[in-house]
Amino acid sequence: MTTTRTLGRSGITVSAIGMGCWAIGGPLWGDDRQPFGWGEVDDDESIRTIHRALDLGVNLFDTASNYGAGHSERILGKALAGRRDSVVIATKFGNVSEEATRRALGTDASPAFAVRSLDDSLRRLGTDYVDLYQLHINALPVPAALDLVDTLESLVDQGKIRAYGWSTDNPASAEAFAAAGPHCAAIQHDESVLHDNAAVLAVCDKHDLVSLNRGPLAMGLLTGSTRAVGTDDVRGRAPEWLEWFTDGRPTPRWAARVDQVRAALTADGRTLAQGALGWLLARSPRTVPIPGLRTVAQADENLATLALGPLSPDSYAEVETLLADLRKP
Repeated sequence: MTTTRTLGRSGITVSAIGMGCWAIGGPLWGDDRQPFGWGEVDDDESIRTIHRALDLGVNLFDTASNYGAGHSERILGKALAGRRDSVVIATKFGNVSEEATRRALGTDASPAFAVRSLDDSLRRLGTDYVDLYQLHINALPVPAALDLVDTLESLVDQGKIRAYGWSTDNPASAEAFAAAGPHCAAIQHDESVLHDNAAVLAVCDKHDLVSLNRGPLAMGLLTGSTRAVGTDDVRGRAPEWLEWFTDGRPTPRWAARVDQVRAALTADGRTLAQGALGWLLARSPRTVPIPGLRTVAQADENLATLALGPLSPDSYAEVETLLADLRKP
């Protein structure tokens, strides 16, 4: 069973599933108390979860400068102390936050901020380099993104980053960035069994990039949980872009689609979450899902998919038949 993949044209070997570290950041608040985090967290449990992920074969950890206004990076750095040479750390820049108040303060796409944000991330992570540095502004106009390429290349030359990428769902943006950036190695995008982005995957194929899959479990919808989430959780007061939840509970039409494919995803004895992750591993040899983990139990369940491997061809085909209407361009 192949349990590793390649981080695009960087040549870096990563586990076929990584750990998303948004949820371990704790609260982050926007204007009018809009939550941008996943509620309160237990830092000790977060560290145990990271260590469990390592034990289960994960070496890729994806965080961002604004997750918990830097708290995610601090916890990740603490958990990985003494293990830096055996892990791959990905972080992001572009969203501005204030550590002291845990407030989101907007965005900054300037080259100067990219450099300053990296220095802050390195300090919190307790390292002198990151493996993958990603632009975190999904809808940034392409010219502004291309203005960053020279700076990012310089950071590669300085040894402060090994590669870079863009977290964007726009295939045209991904295409332009990949074509312009020699050390661009990744596009992080929304990708799950309920939301396939074939156009971005085509860009990844064309330019030898890894497809980092954020939202691989539709922010918890594909775990099958029906528990209501709190008002300090981003799903409890979902922004416009978050369609999977309404008022803290699964959006009925999407819950119905989950029920529609549940049997196919769990046909070989997997849990629903394991089936959804297995679908992603079967979707493309470039996909690397990064489910958010905040407990050891979640790590045990989700990362067991590394041993289970891709969904079987028959189950994959059945899912595609059932969701054919969602696959239309």
